Amino acid sequence: MPRPYDTVFLDADDTLFDYPRAEDRAFSRTCARFGLADTPELRDSYRRINREQWRLLERGGTDQATLRIERFRLLFEETGDRLDPAAVGGAYVEELSQGADLLPGAREICVYLAERYLLAIVTNGLADVQRSRLALSGLGDLVADLVISEEAGFSKPDPRIFEYACGRIGRTDRGRMVMVGDSLESDIRGGAAFGIDTCWYNPRGLERPAEPNPTYEIRDLEDLRRIL
Repeated sequence: MPRPYDTVFLDADDTLFDYPRAEDRAFSRTCARFGLADTPELRDSYRRINREQWRLLERGGTDQATLRIERFRLLFEETGDRLDPAAVGGAYVEELSQGADLLPGAREICVYLAERYLLAIVTNGLADVQRSRLALSGLGDLVADLVISEEAGFSKPDPRIFEYACGRIGRTDRGRMVMVGDSLESDIRGGAAFGIDTCWYNPRGLERPAEPNPTYEIRDLEDLRRIL
């Protein structure tokens, strides 16, 4: 029997949005703009550095303004390319902000949920990127609010981003909230730290660890209909 929730927090990237597709397109276009050879090796290096920078952000070791530039500074430090990392980073963000591809079933499940619950997206992301992508996606009318770590001043799994979100949407009963997302470290750990139920979106069927322990686990977004 569905729990009596009234508020659903949704992650954005890799839960609703096809981030790898947007990232690939943005990287390719940015390389073309600056005359960089778009090789598998360069992409692999960028992805590794980018993951490291976002993990550092989640631990409170950097901020979004620094991340925008640092990931390309470190990349060019490895490759020896003599390009301005701030200029390349800015162009990349512009390109990424156009990547509004949704994952299969994302719009349909948001339509379903919006008829029954207040929906808010809570994302660790760059404000200009995430706001543009939401506007282009067609989900804007279904979502009550878009809460972005760069604007909140806190990144998941810091529970203060959920406190910030609750203040924006005017909800206080944590027993009636659930966080849905693909990341155990940011979405599930963050939601649990805030004291709300969590749902791990696990489309690849990864092994479930002992902790953090989500309240629910789904393989397909449509499975949310059984829970909510």
